Amino acid sequence: MQELNQGSVTSPQGFLAAGIAAGIKHSGKKDMALVYSVVPAQAAAVYTLNKFKAAPLQITEQNISNGTAQVMVINSGIANAGMGKVGLEQAQQMSDWAAQATGVEKTDVIVASTGVIGMPLPMDILQKGIGEAQAALSAEGGHAAAQAIMTTDTVCKEMAVTVDIGGTTVTIGAMAKGSGMIHPNMATMLSFITTDAAIESAALQAAFKANIDDSFNMISVDGDTSTNDMVAIMANGQAGNPPIQLGTPEFEIFQKALKHICITMARKIAADGEGATKLITTTVTGAASLADAKLAAKAVIASSLVKTAVYGNDANWGRIACAVGYSGIEFDPNKVNIYIGSVQVAKNGMGLSFDEAAALEILKQKEVPLLIELNSGEYQATAWGCDLTYDYVKINADYRS
Repeated sequence: MQELNQGSVTSPQGFLAAGIAAGIKHSGKKDMALVYSVVPAQAAAVYTLNKFKAAPLQITEQNISNGTAQVMVINSGIANAGMGKVGLEQAQQMSDWAAQATGVEKTDVIVASTGVIGMPLPMDILQKGIGEAQAALSAEGGHAAAQAIMTTDTVCKEMAVTVDIGGTTVTIGAMAKGSGMIHPNMATMLSFITTDAAIESAALQAAFKANIDDSFNMISVDGDTSTNDMVAIMANGQAGNPPIQLGTPEFEIFQKALKHICITMARKIAADGEGATKLITTTVTGAASLADAKLAAKAVIASSLVKTAVYGNDANWGRIACAVGYSGIEFDPNKVNIYIGSVQVAKNGMGLSFDEAAALEILKQKEVPLLIELNSGEYQATAWGCDLTYDYVKINADYRS
């Protein structure tokens, strides 16, 4: 597997994309994206668990229930959430316009929106923007599309990898947005993955959903699960490999490459948390079950006290232990060891006299690794979060402005 320099959603064969400034955002920044496959593609998506599921997700779920898609249309600036019947009508119209502009079947459209909740979309601007984006579609448009889906993101999140499957080079590309309102079980994030692999529908669904649980569902910025979270994938078969089947060696190779994409993109989102200065990587080992390992890791990265301690370079291991303790898992506190990087700060549930200077140097790094050894089983899991800073409050205090 090889990561491509300047990889994007158009790195796989047969994909075009565009990102333009339609005028939805008052700032004048890009706010409309299209991703187009030259042929209908196998498709899958995973959606937020928030009961206030945004209208675009509901329309997408209906559209790709047959397992195919050819176009992704995304706007940023307005979320089209909390708008009831009006929101559903607007999301459906957005889907229909994208289908009409690109000449694809009406149901072969993945629709997404991100931004402020509770506001109607400016439909005249949206329609014009979809037309302009269609006219701008190109094999070089992946980066512009990734820019167009950003809201409070400070960096553009995109990548691509190539992998050899049965003697054929297969490429997987991705773009994502997400910075705030991020919490496990999907977050306020949108991620769009493209691949030129030929793969059977059942195999794509299995690889995709399995990898989501170990990547996008293992991040947290602020504990808020959004209304608009979605991760979607299209596989158009343009690489020309024999179709990948579930349970084959080729499936394992594809799944491994897709997992690398998903985890890398999830880490990019966590590292770019609103106001964040550091990525926190928390690994829990020795859990009695995989579910316990995940719960404990998530509890640590979601803890405001852990996050503020990391921001303040405070090796306060008690906050880590506290989060594990209320996570709801079964374990023996007297067997727990805790490390900040290579520095062990607790053993058998009790604090140690440790090298404070060494711990401080680790806490000052851009990525802070935390390790919790439960010594209660054989399972482990990793979750990613970020520190909590003054800037997070500033950003979210005037988000609608």
